[in-house]
Amino acid sequence: QVQLVESGGGLVQTGGSLRLSCAAAGRTFGDYAMAWFRQAPGKEREFVAAINWSGRFTDYADSVKGRFTISRDNAENMVYLQMNSLKPEDTAAYYCAAGRTITTTPSGFGFWGQGTQVTVSS
Repeated sequence: QVQLVESGGGLVQTGGSLRLSCAAAGRTFGDYAMAWFRQAPGKEREFVAAINWSGRFTDYADSVKGRFTISRDNAENMVYLQMNSLKPEDTAAYYCAAGRTITTTPSGFGFWGQGTQVTVSS
């Protein structure tokens, strides 16, 4: 069982940066792959980035490659999403998720946070 709490969202101008954090509670955090998804109003939840249990392997959506970086600190039970060169189309609620393996589909993750809003103004 893993409980997830996101933070770090906010309002930023185009081209700016934000760092999202996800605090995990649970003794087996290091066993889980972690991911970030996002959901804009009226749209389906979409994959953003994922990282395996060790942090050695990562995966990114094409739309964020080269701009976003996912990382984790297993000693602190934390996952991060560094977002640079933000665009208005990055505006969405961002969700942290935990699952058994890296996948790009939401159904592959059994544990979710409540989300944090990111708004990029043009």
